[in-house]
Amino acid sequence: MFYTSEVRHTPPAEFKTPLQEMVYTLLQEQKVSFERVDTDAAITMEDCIRINQRLNMKTVKTLFLCNRQQTHFYLFVTTAEKPFKTKDLSSVLGIARLSFASVELLDKLLGTAVGAATIFGVLLDPENKIQVVIDKEVLSETWYGCSDGTTTSYMKISTAWVIDDFLTYAGHEPKIIEI
Repeated sequence: MFYTSEVRHTPPAEFKTPLQEMVYTLLQEQKVSFERVDTDAAITMEDCIRINQRLNMKTVKTLFLCNRQQTHFYLFVTTAEKPFKTKDLSSVLGIARLSFASVELLDKLLGTAVGAATIFGVLLDPENKIQVVIDKEVLSETWYGCSDGTTTSYMKISTAWVIDDFLTYAGHEPKIIEI
């Protein structure tokens, strides 16, 4: 059985990664309310079903991609239930070929492990090497469900705050697309 804690409104007692600490420090500094749950390691979208039920929201799918030369990076956020095809996103972005970035690049540029990619990873990208790309469907949700930078803690936060305030704070203007 996949473990999901009761809903909490406070940061974890101990932080597992520097990114996770940055996320909760920012939320507290900005006085942003959130709900979160601790879980077993959630890697697949199927693992997120119980998280969604507990937090009464839909977790987004966050993918870290790059071009063939690994010189351009894209953090793509879409709805969990939408199938992902690199050729469709490549076409919309006008890029010859996209692929998943390596585990090493995921850790180096976003500070996360596989399964923990999150919009908050752009806090570690002050040079703006990563283009945030958001599926328009994500904007229709009131709540933004995502990892806090770990595979064992997920949160529910206002979509409007993420798009309008957080990304501005982090210096990343999102490219909104339809796919």
